[in-house]
Amino acid sequence: MALDPPAGKTILVVSGDITQTNMGNEAHFDMAMLASLEQGEIVTKTPWHEGEVLFSGPLGVSLLAEVGAQGSGLRVTALNDYAADIPVSDFAEHGVVLATHKNGEPMSIREQGPIFIAYPFDDKPNLLTETYLTRSVWQVAVITVYDN
Repeated sequence: MALDPPAGKTILVVSGDITQTNMGNEAHFDMAMLASLEQGEIVTKTPWHEGEVLFSGPLGVSLLAEVGAQGSGLRVTALNDYAADIPVSDFAEHGVVLATHKNGEPMSIREQGPIFIAYPFDDKPNLLTETYLTRSVWQVAVITVYDN
């Protein structure tokens, strides 16, 4: 069964090795569609924010399930074309949140939104490495699922 098309402005495009689409071979999501997915929260400090921050938004695993992701890797691309490769396993192992809100407020593009890949750095200090910091993409626009 295909996904319903977005009623509002497309915030995120998921493509690649997926089985559920709504625009050609891609899955387009507006903010309401993202809000309808299972939500998660991470309270953590990051190098880019002052003090502890509450990040909330859809769980990465929920998004991948919604699109029927088949691959083992993700190419996450930001609005400014910065891109990072993230293993699909990160989303489940670390409870990664596709943060659309910071401290209860929607994240604007100026504030690293509309989507920020949030890792639980305080709960798992071993993640506070260059590897995971580079995977903490902000201003996420596109996620491409692929198989390694």
